[in-house]
Order: sequence, then C-alpha cells, then structure tokens
Amino acid sequence: MSYYFNKTVTGNFDQVIEKVTEALKTQGFGVLTEIDFSGTLKKKLDVDVPNYRILGACNPKFAYETYQKENKIGVMLPCNVIVQQADNGVEVSAVDPIAMMAGVGNSELESTAGEVQARLKAVIDSL
Repeated sequence: MSYYFNKTVTGNFDQVIEKVTEALKTQGFGVLTEIDFSGTLKKKLDVDVPNYRILGACNPKFAYETYQKENKIGVMLPCNVIVQQADNGVEVSAVDPIAMMAGVGNSELESTAGEVQARLKAVIDSL
C-alpha cells in the first residue's frame, strides 16, 4: 500500500502552491503550517535541493471527529501535502489518510479516513 498519491503539473512553483491552497479550501481544508524544506536545508546544512514545500493541511471537522475517537491523533495531524520541483514540472503529493490511520489500529477512524482520502484525492485530481 502506498502512503501517498501525487500528480505532476506544469507551471511556476509558487503559482502551483497557490493552486493547491485554493483547491484545499474547496475541500474544506486550510493550511495551518508551511515549511520551506529546501530553504531550511540550505540554511542549516548549506545544501541545495530543488524547491520543496510542506503544507500542513487541516479540515477542522474531520480533525475533531478523529480526536473524539482517538485523543492522541494529533501526532498524525495535520495532513501533509508536499509541492516539489521536479524535472518535468511541479509534483504535488498528499498523504494517504487510510494508510496513515492503519498504523493507529482504531477501526472507528476508517470512515473518516476514507472521507479525508476522497477529499485529498479530489484536490490532487483538480490540479
């Protein structure tokens, strides 16, 4: 089982981040965190990697539902979406919530994970 799904798109890196952020909004997600992974590696290790940004996406309704069923679920949140420069465009990848929640071992999370997965797939598919 893969732990993510992805799509490579054409366009400017920053414009793709804007498109992803807007697509997440249409599915009820906000971006809580944004980590400039490539910038951090340059600053801390003086290494160069292609543009790589981690967006911490959260849908409050689903986060609350999972919290009610598993109060330590915060260690698995938010749902990460990465945007990275690739040779053939900009690759956008999202965590697969079903794969992520499988490790928790709480069957009550399955339906919510399925709904979140469908929404994140819709985000990726819309790009």
